[in-house]
Amino acid sequence: MELGNFSKLSSCFREVNVSKEHGGQIASPWFSTTFGIIGLCSNLFALCVLVNSSQKMHSRSRSSFLVFLCGLVVTDFMGLLVTFSIVIPYHFIRFDWRDVDPDCHLCHFMGFIMVFFGQCPLLLGATMAGERFVGINRPFSRSTSMTKRRAWTLVGLVWALGLFLGLLPIFGLGDYTLQYPNSWCFLTLIHDARNRAFCLIFALLGLFSVGLSFLLNTVSVVTLCRVYHDSESVQRRRDSEVEMMVQLVGIMVIASVCWLPLLILIAQKAFQAPPAGLAAHQIPQETEKLLLISLRVATWNQILDPWVYILFRRAVLKRIYPSFRPRPSIISLYPMVSASLRRKFTQESVLQ
Repeated sequence: MELGNFSKLSSCFREVNVSKEHGGQIASPWFSTTFGIIGLCSNLFALCVLVNSSQKMHSRSRSSFLVFLCGLVVTDFMGLLVTFSIVIPYHFIRFDWRDVDPDCHLCHFMGFIMVFFGQCPLLLGATMAGERFVGINRPFSRSTSMTKRRAWTLVGLVWALGLFLGLLPIFGLGDYTLQYPNSWCFLTLIHDARNRAFCLIFALLGLFSVGLSFLLNTVSVVTLCRVYHDSESVQRRRDSEVEMMVQLVGIMVIASVCWLPLLILIAQKAFQAPPAGLAAHQIPQETEKLLLISLRVATWNQILDPWVYILFRRAVLKRIYPSFRPRPSIISLYPMVSASLRRKFTQESVLQ
């Protein structure tokens, strides 16, 4: 693209600073196709397992946790479905975005969904960590309050926050532009004030979500380990809480490994001074390559998330470790309070 024609194009088009020869080496259509199919099938299978488990689940704490997991799987599935429905046709057809989308509506939509479906899993992970932190460390303060409806309300609030973040460019904060190798649109790593602010908001919110998840999950795991090895309660291990924490820690580890490279790259480039000798709206060649590679690593989060739940369920663990048997929950460690709660539930059921 010639610089002289750049001003005639819509705002989503910019000059890509990578040669076509190098682009053909790492922009393979089979990569997107293969991992798109794997990710969609994995999330669809996990969703079926979750719905089946939710129908059989009577524990309130476990059922609310399944709601969060279901929200996470739905988010990952829809994110893969929408993004790959645009990326895969491009790799096989090689259409020209300036002919297909001269007004940038499709590019802006794709940039929005990339931000929305990228940020929501991190926010949901932090929300799940907070729910488990309260459930393990303050079990009685939420034993009667965390219903499925309230859990779905929290999922809805997370989606609303992701929606607001994705719509910020509409309000003039940042731009969505076509990214190398012209198959996807995302926020722009150039150094004007609006794009720098948008990049920082996206990166710092994601880093905050990952850090908060790590802090809350660490405290919850320490609490579980301390009670698990308590000499008075060793015969009353809380397998349900352990199962949920194993799944949640797995989700946190996958999110951290997959998303930290991209979040750190975005934050780093936003804080750095712009390099000399670049044309307007141009990104350094090395940054173009790193952004694509980091995005592909982040995509693994949506592919691996469902397998955490599929593989780390008690039904699977029992086959590997036959002595793994269900035992009372965390409330059983406090017999006087749990007895009081049982009497309260009994009285409420009689009155109803």
